[in-house]
Amino acid sequence: MSVTMMDCIKREPEVLARILDEYPQKLAPASGLLAQGAVRRLLILATGSSLNAAQCAAFAFSQWANIQVEIREPYPFTHYERFDEATDWVIALSQSGKSHSTLEAQRKVQAAGRKVYCLTADCTSPLAREADAVLDINCGIEPVGFVTLGFSATVLNLLLIVLLAAETQGTLDARARDKTLNALRNMAQRLPEVIRRTDDFITRHQAVLAAAPRYVAISYGGLVGVAKEFETKFTETVRCPSSGFELEAYMHGPYLEANHEHLLLFIEDAPHPRLAALRDYMRLHVKAAFTLSAQGESSESQLGLNFPIDPLLAPLLLIVPVQIMAYRVAMLKGINLSVRIFDDFDKVLQSKI
Repeated sequence: MSVTMMDCIKREPEVLARILDEYPQKLAPASGLLAQGAVRRLLILATGSSLNAAQCAAFAFSQWANIQVEIREPYPFTHYERFDEATDWVIALSQSGKSHSTLEAQRKVQAAGRKVYCLTADCTSPLAREADAVLDINCGIEPVGFVTLGFSATVLNLLLIVLLAAETQGTLDARARDKTLNALRNMAQRLPEVIRRTDDFITRHQAVLAAAPRYVAISYGGLVGVAKEFETKFTETVRCPSSGFELEAYMHGPYLEANHEHLLLFIEDAPHPRLAALRDYMRLHVKAAFTLSAQGESSESQLGLNFPIDPLLAPLLLIVPVQIMAYRVAMLKGINLSVRIFDDFDKVLQSKI
């Protein structure tokens, strides 16, 4: 029997727990680099879901470790941008390790005389083989093309790298580190309940979720990475027009396309007045306006997880309901995700090695 996207999602609690137990060994090359001196500017090269994962963790770098993060799409970086010599550290991020554009960007950095650390699930991949050091995200090779487990593993490993950097650079003491690690462990233990609540919510609203021809997610802060992964996953699986927006960016034009056929999903770590005001306004103009809230209680139009959490950790919690929605809405629309489409795409376009 073939493995499904939902099978991978259900493995997330155990895999994230293992990553938390084993990260000092798997991320040892990062510890070695950090011990050599202060890191103030980090460049992350990533595309697709890897880029979305980087967005989920970017603010933790600045707030916990005082590291400024730049996230760059590999192709424009390689062909149109200059490498900033003030960059202290470069991470090439690819769950498969086979992204052709990321490999080209990695080579450009190395040609400039800088080392590149590859963060990947495949330590034998082309990207890993050419990197100066490999950081194993420790989730194994995901057997399903619609990456979910690998996405969450990437976010968690980036957060753990931040903790290593913050402790090494003296911006986070051992007590604060342990508090954060305990919060991450508690979150991993809570995921089976998150999966159950999400399934119940989708079942209750399955008719509306299945009927919408357009899907939009709106959020803020690090949760913008979750909204962008909503866009990626719904586009890949549900195969209808789907978008993810930052809260204020949505208010500066994109709201004008809304109509009574659209479904909006507002994503929050805790009740947010600005987001609530937009939701209440838009509810009158769209088919449905749902809220996904880490801290809030469930209601008719809100999937509440009733789990207070540090906003910097919230993307790792809230991505799971988004992943489940992408899978189940595709099923509700009658899309068989086990049937491959565009099977020759990577070969013809050479987007993957």
